[in-house]
Amino acid sequence: MKRPDWIVAWLPAVAGVAVFLAALALAQWQLERAEYKRGLQARWDEGGRQPAERLDRLPGEAEEAWLYRRLRLAGHFEPDYQVFLDNRLHRGRAGYHVVVPLRLQGTGESVLVNRGWLPAEADRRHAPYLAVPKGGLAVEGILVRAQTRYFELGPDTVRGSVWQNLDLRRYRDFYGQPLPDWLLLQTNEVGDGLVRDWPRLDAGVDKHISYAGQWFALAATSLALTLIYQWRRYRGPKARTD
Repeated sequence: MKRPDWIVAWLPAVAGVAVFLAALALAQWQLERAEYKRGLQARWDEGGRQPAERLDRLPGEAEEAWLYRRLRLAGHFEPDYQVFLDNRLHRGRAGYHVVVPLRLQGTGESVLVNRGWLPAEADRRHAPYLAVPKGGLAVEGILVRAQTRYFELGPDTVRGSVWQNLDLRRYRDFYGQPLPDWLLLQTNEVGDGLVRDWPRLDAGVDKHISYAGQWFALAATSLALTLIYQWRRYRGPKARTD
């Protein structure tokens, strides 16, 4: 069945307007994401300057206000569950990030603590060793979300206490007890020789600004093409009548 002429005539214009509006909406969404990430960046920078705030319990996983805050938690490390995350670089040198659960005093809750960076020995055939402080202690650090997705090379991702990545699902099975998605990046020095030079957060603000610019460009292009099409469509019959 042949479509009416008016549908054929207006279909490109409707499609152009739809693309224009969709691109504008996506550009606005990217700008909102950039503003959100800018707030996270500011919170990280502010947290690095503020003194640690003492907490007697862990924040709930939905309590985003605690993200990137500097906290002070009291408890004890559980040495049987300490793992070494392999292939972590510091100033071009290979090493490990040392992760261990901290059992909080009073509540019995646990949270994973990244104690810092340990340089790797030349002979990588032997597992690294680092003593775990015994007894009660206070740990200061920056609260972050534990990364949950990784690209892993091959199936051999765990070799004893040496892990390729901190897979929370795998670690929870290994630990056998509930663990939140939080991870505390330890900042206070305790004389264990670990490096705690945590890199500044890159929240990706520039990426979202760039994406927004691309969507705005697409919106402008679609609007221009739609207007040109409509102008030519209007001028065509008029030119023939002249």
